[in-house]
Amino acid sequence: MKKVAFHNLGCKVNSYELDGISQMFQKRGYEIVDFAQKADIYIVNTCTVTNIADHKSRQMLGRAKAKNPDAIVVAVGCYVQNSPDRAVADPSVDIAAGVNHKAELVDIVEEYIRLREEMPDKKDPDAKTLGGRTISDLTAGCSYENLTISAASGRTRAYMKIQDGCDMFCSYCAIPYARGRTRSRDIDDIAAEAGRLARAGYKEAVITGIHLSSYGLSDPYNVFAKEGRTNTALLDAIDAVSAAGGIERIRLGSLEPRLITEEFIERLSENPRICPHFHLSLQSGCDSVLTRMNRHYTTSEYEEKVRLIRRYFEHPAITTDIITGFPMETDEEFAATRDFLNRIDLYECHVFKYSRRSGTAADKMKGQLTDAVKSDRSAILIEDSDKRRRRFMSYYAGKTVEVLTEDTEIIGGQERTVGYTPEYVKCSMPVTKSGRITQILCFEDGCDTINNDGRNMSLRGEPASSLLQQKRR
Repeated sequence: MKKVAFHNLGCKVNSYELDGISQMFQKRGYEIVDFAQKADIYIVNTCTVTNIADHKSRQMLGRAKAKNPDAIVVAVGCYVQNSPDRAVADPSVDIAAGVNHKAELVDIVEEYIRLREEMPDKKDPDAKTLGGRTISDLTAGCSYENLTISAASGRTRAYMKIQDGCDMFCSYCAIPYARGRTRSRDIDDIAAEAGRLARAGYKEAVITGIHLSSYGLSDPYNVFAKEGRTNTALLDAIDAVSAAGGIERIRLGSLEPRLITEEFIERLSENPRICPHFHLSLQSGCDSVLTRMNRHYTTSEYEEKVRLIRRYFEHPAITTDIITGFPMETDEEFAATRDFLNRIDLYECHVFKYSRRSGTAADKMKGQLTDAVKSDRSAILIEDSDKRRRRFMSYYAGKTVEVLTEDTEIIGGQERTVGYTPEYVKCSMPVTKSGRITQILCFEDGCDTINNDGRNMSLRGEPASSLLQQKRR
């Protein structure tokens, strides 16, 4: 029995896809081992969203080959698709497979093994051309590649990929080139997978895609750039997951601001399984920067979408991404972004320093900023976000909340069970069974730092019933 190890880089979609690949290998009789162990085959699901992601992808491929020089090292995914020649030329890589061949990966690996065994010299330089390169051109369009899972790497929460590709072509982003045009999963297949996950005991499903808001749309660019109509196809897909008995929570991946129409958010609010946690992509709080980014909304539109969500959900967690140090970003434009973020008062901002990506429009722009400027601005936005996060979480002090228990961590020298509220606020409590939804009463003394970076904050709590009984006594 050959041993195969996996490592994932990047987004929730990549995580879902690697779960699907792992289960395919298991069904063929391979033994799955930890990536730190010696294996016969190493599969690295790569990412190319930033230069750092490219570097990490190459680094993990090199680590795999160093663990076992005789192993077959497989590079798969976005970095491979976006930089095929560099991936194939990497001495650590035996097989390079692009984005739309993950469902065929077991066959690709086994064919490569067969061809290599037929060669008298395993170090033959032609090895990669004999079954070691499977990268298709996605620019002309392609069909949705159907990977399915019956279990996920997490024990309580499962990612469900329902869409792939992106047609938006933001000026800074290489993902449309790596993932190809938008394509969607059949709704019957979505419902079937939700049923499998529910029967496997998962309580929460996270619906995700490369550009989730484009699900079911034949011309998403015009919908979000011009029309802004309600995406009822995505609502129907959400309902299909909701109909699977056993899935008690549904969380949505990153959303396009113009997806949020009143009809869309009203229909979501009528579904009790929807988590009031909305990751609404922003990237900049300055209109002139948004124009250079080729984003299809203004800050005033974005603010109206935030108001709309808050009108239909009580205390929703609204999170976003911000790119700082975009080409030609002036001090005044940065200040406008900072002021806007503080005014709309989101729960959390994921701050990224702008990363030049070859082949994108932004890469050719004048006025590229230094890393020092990007770092200074990033630090300011992160500090602001930490303050807003604390303020958001103070709302829960003294309140009873529902928490999906997940795992145990050592906090303050004690073992505690941790889990998340529907708003994705991390809470800790005395050790209890994982994988169930329980009520806890949050301590009134606020937040504890769980991670060393000081940015991941958690409310402390005790089971609500016992504390309420104590108060009555």
